[in-house]
Amino acid sequence: MSVSELACTYAALILADDDVTVTAEKLTTILKAAGVEFEPYWPGLFAKALEACDLKALITNVGSGVGAAPAAAAAPADAPAEGGAAEKKEEKVEEEEEEDDDMGFGLFD
Repeated sequence: MSVSELACTYAALILADDDVTVTAEKLTTILKAAGVEFEPYWPGLFAKALEACDLKALITNVGSGVGAAPAAAAAPADAPAEGGAAEKKEEKVEEEEEEDDDMGFGLFD
């Protein structure tokens, strides 16, 4: 990622944190105030890409889709108690850890 891209990202986050709409002019103002040298097309690209996006919601929901599957697999409330016994047996089974074997090559070979 170039310095221009990174600076535009931070500028967009600053604007989103202050609940200000992200526009090319506002990004350019922040970048100039910070003394960042940037290509003039970056603020416009970022503003266009983020115009239909809620940055705060995007940041707070990063990775939230991964944890949704186990919640859907929960047993219903009127399920028999036998399911609890099966879960205890599964917990006792330990996963084998991968050993750190020498593969025949190293960083300093």
